[in-house]
Amino acid sequence: MKITKFVHACLLVEMPAPVNRTVLFDPGAMSEAALNIDTLAHLDDLVITHIHPDHYNPELIKKLVSKFPEVRITAPAEVVEQLSQEGITASDESPQGMTLFDSPHENVEPLFPHPEQIGVHYLETLTHPGDSHSFTETKDILALPVAGPWASTIVGLNLAIKLKPRYVLPIHDWHWSDQAREQMYELLGQAFDKEGITFMPLKTGEPIVIDTEGVV
Repeated sequence: MKITKFVHACLLVEMPAPVNRTVLFDPGAMSEAALNIDTLAHLDDLVITHIHPDHYNPELIKKLVSKFPEVRITAPAEVVEQLSQEGITASDESPQGMTLFDSPHENVEPLFPHPEQIGVHYLETLTHPGDSHSFTETKDILALPVAGPWASTIVGLNLAIKLKPRYVLPIHDWHWSDQAREQMYELLGQAFDKEGITFMPLKTGEPIVIDTEGVV
């Protein structure tokens, strides 16, 4: 499984043969400049966990659909409704290979309206919970929100230690400076290492490959 992060909570996940499937999670406003659509050769699925602009950029979605008109879009009902007004088909039902699970958005009121949100288990391998620390299960690879106005790094860290994924990928950290991110990644890596969990300090646009043997 090849995984590439684009700034914030946006992940491109590519599975090689025999699966041959590619999904893009949460292409939001922070990710637009880093995500070069021209370099994407294939896209089967697009997942939007909720309607907040750091996870959902309608103009970017339009560009993706223009290049990949057959892409399957999975999103909460309010995103599905908004996209339908733009002539774009999406669904709040899980397609084959995905399981939607209860992953409520943490409280952001009165700063932002409280959105509908979906969490997604992808190919029984990777879990993307959106903006939540209130979910109860994970697959081997967990995309863990680690920062933000609603988030506590310590709460996220302790949740992941409790759920015991094999790998943790840090997401939702646009709010940190580069220096803070480097420092926090080092601290998180040390904490997870003590628990036998591998922390992957993702860098924008630099893919990693995870398999049963580890990271290649």
